[in-house]
Amino acid sequence: MLATRQALTPTRDSITHKFTIDRHEGYLTIGLYTDGTPGEIFIKIAKEGSAISGMCQAFCRAFSIALQYGLPVDEAVKRFKGMRFEPHGSTNNPDIPMTDSIIDYVARYLELEFGSNARRN
Repeated sequence: MLATRQALTPTRDSITHKFTIDRHEGYLTIGLYTDGTPGEIFIKIAKEGSAISGMCQAFCRAFSIALQYGLPVDEAVKRFKGMRFEPHGSTNNPDIPMTDSIIDYVARYLELEFGSNARRN
């Protein structure tokens, strides 16, 4: 059986979440399907060089395509939670006080908001 891509509607609701990791400020935007589940993500890192911004864009594109082909949030979280690289450390989010990387932070945030045990359920 082949997976079918479920594209988002041209106009969609989204959530934008501001975060700080070890003095690095960023914004996570999550585009939502009409049922409120995530279908795409974007990360904008303030004042960062092209390497980290480029890697964030590549991660977001791959993550978004995976979601659109039906990868459950819980499965994505398993793959990305705990990845460790710079920047890492303390955050401004009391629900995620420490993180191992931007990718780890995004996975933990998605788990809290959209995982099977999410507060949104």
